[in-house]
Amino acid sequence: MNATIPNPDALTPTSHRLVSEVFARYVRAADHRDPDAMESVFWENATVAVYYRGEGQSQLLAELTGAATIATAVTTAMAPHPARSWSHHTTVNPLVSVAGEQARFDAQFIVYNAAGAARPDSGWPADALGAQGVITPIECGYLKADLRFRDREWRISHLRIEHDLPYAFPAR
Repeated sequence: MNATIPNPDALTPTSHRLVSEVFARYVRAADHRDPDAMESVFWENATVAVYYRGEGQSQLLAELTGAATIATAVTTAMAPHPARSWSHHTTVNPLVSVAGEQARFDAQFIVYNAAGAARPDSGWPADALGAQGVITPIECGYLKADLRFRDREWRISHLRIEHDLPYAFPAR
């Protein structure tokens, strides 16, 4: 489902929520490695720029142009999940501003890997209780995006991802 509103004249409070929902769908598309869901949150000619912002300067790591190219990246530039594992991309402390048909989303992000423990062949120990596995934070930084309202929906036109940790992409 796209972030749509029935009345384009009612942009302000509803739009703030819908802009945030675009990013809820964005992080879920990344978690699921779902190119179709990822493509649906970007306008056709959208851009993504990925930076490492360590050591006092921003270093451009990658640029992607076009919703289809961005969508493909979730299957080619992100590692597949190992067995019993998952990732959770989260956004926190979002700042959302809306001015007519333009919006800005600026939030911190953190990505967690959840790796479930294998159930022993003999079953869980008698004293085992609750979730079994490890949750590890693996990425953090900022998402800064420009969004446009068109055709009764909000989508991302430009996304800047700023990693706080060095980031390696697959060899090309």
